[in-house]
Amino acid sequence: MAPGGWRWLRVLRATGQPLFRGRALLATNTLGCGALMAAGDGVRQAWEVRHRPGQRFDPRRSASMFAVGCSMGPFLHAWYLWLDRLLPASGLAGLRTVLGKVLLDQLVASPVLGAWYFLGLGCLQGQTVHESCQELRAKFWELYRADWCVWPPAQLVNFLFVPPHLRVTYVNGVTLGWDTYLSYLKYQVPTAAIQQG
Repeated sequence: MAPGGWRWLRVLRATGQPLFRGRALLATNTLGCGALMAAGDGVRQAWEVRHRPGQRFDPRRSASMFAVGCSMGPFLHAWYLWLDRLLPASGLAGLRTVLGKVLLDQLVASPVLGAWYFLGLGCLQGQTVHESCQELRAKFWELYRADWCVWPPAQLVNFLFVPPHLRVTYVNGVTLGWDTYLSYLKYQVPTAAIQQG
């Protein structure tokens, strides 16, 4: 790296540190969740525009994803604080505690966030509660199976190596790929509809 590059990185780090402390951490986590959910949708829409003739980018769809992501940020912020208080990891029992956190995350937070995603987007896009619940029932098990493939290893790393105040930021980093998948699952077009178009 160029001699001035390290100085630039130190300045960037010093400037950004206050965003990951105190009250600013909640805002950082909230906006990070929203921004990355919108970015994941943007990635998916870019693919759809290239591969589906006549489809255009829908900014309202990404805005809805942003809003739902922002609504999840405070929950995730509080969830990780609560998990760390409930199951503090230390000493030889640390790995067992971390595995307990991963299991709780999968059994409680994952289903709640999956339901939140479909019901929240449905509400923002004008679906009735009944329609949103039907979509949730139709897509939940596909979502939850994929969730078990991605999140336990990611959360193992999170709970073992990431400082508690950066847990949501770490999850947000992993989330870009996950949010692209969520957008695919929410907006997938049945194969028969693609063939007719």
